[in-house]
Amino acid sequence: MNIADYLEKWGRTILEAPLTSRPNPEEPPELAEIRLAVLDQVREKSYRSGGRKVFPYDLLRIELRGVEQSRSSVFAGAFFRKYLEGEVRSALASAGCRYPEGLRVSVEATPGLPKPGEPWLVVEPSVAEQPGGATQCARLIVREGAANVPELRLEKARTNIGRSIDVIRAEGLFRRNDLAFAEDTEINRSVSREHAHILRDKAACEYRLFNDRWYPLGSHDCGTWIVRNGMSQEVHRDSRGTRLEPGDEIHFGRAIVMFEE
Repeated sequence: MNIADYLEKWGRTILEAPLTSRPNPEEPPELAEIRLAVLDQVREKSYRSGGRKVFPYDLLRIELRGVEQSRSSVFAGAFFRKYLEGEVRSALASAGCRYPEGLRVSVEATPGLPKPGEPWLVVEPSVAEQPGGATQCARLIVREGAANVPELRLEKARTNIGRSIDVIRAEGLFRRNDLAFAEDTEINRSVSREHAHILRDKAACEYRLFNDRWYPLGSHDCGTWIVRNGMSQEVHRDSRGTRLEPGDEIHFGRAIVMFEE
């Protein structure tokens, strides 16, 4: 059974026999591969909070690249989108995972031949813009270290983190830190004056963490890292930064803050 026939059959029978997240023996292999890849991303982006797993994103952007022209309309159609939405919701419910009521899926199918080394499937969870143009504002919660505030809302386009509030150079005021670990404690002394900054991208609905410390190229002593899903990830100084996700535990030296949305 090809994908178009399968989705047409699914559309006729959805009210009589809702799909579960378990594989269907009639499901075309290509469709099963897409479904499993999407569900893997959903599981990877979920985190535990308050004794339950949480998937905080209300939009899953799916991009299929190098699709045959004759099948692009099938992948971009409403049946395929609703099929994936049903699979995602079913998988989250089966795992006892909390998720937004308005969770939806968008699919973009790009026809043509796949390019060398280009991923054929891209899955990007995000938070959709709320009605009225308002977007959810993330926050940093201090867990270790004595900061100027216990909690900081990330409302600005750029949020600076460092040891002192004002960073003075020979020319005068060079930088002002929004989250500052100025008190003279052992933990605070591990934070650099210009340690890091976070950029807020409203259009992409994301926050990215950048390392501002100067250290030898190739050194593992970058002083900034994230603990996500129990695994440590170093954040090195570069031009792209690292995208933050809800539940990330951010380490600035020995100071620790949580990123929450």
